[in-house]
Amino acid sequence: MGLIQLENMEFYAYHGHFREEQIVGSKFLVSLSIKTDLSKAAKSDNLKDTVNYHKAYLVVQEEMNRRSNLIENTASRILDALYENFPAITYAAVKISKINPPIGGKADCVSVTLER
Repeated sequence: MGLIQLENMEFYAYHGHFREEQIVGSKFLVSLSIKTDLSKAAKSDNLKDTVNYHKAYLVVQEEMNRRSNLIENTASRILDALYENFPAITYAAVKISKINPPIGGKADCVSVTLER
């Protein structure tokens, strides 16, 4: 078993409950952890024998471009799409952080992590 991680992918998106968030948007960081059998790829040195992290990035990008009221919904969609596109995944976790969230005070970010 092995672990592929894509850390702090940066996106500008329009997720949020408040109307202003949906108009102005904000910066998000997305981190992804994928467990899969990497033994074949480790021996073959062939991209087709692993989960292609470039394609995983594109899956995340596509879902981040779809608007949601809640980042929980976006995280769930990302997991659904990953499992649909990569049947070799045995476990995945996605963490979405909204930078400078509108909470009425100072906070670097608010984050949601879903795993499956």
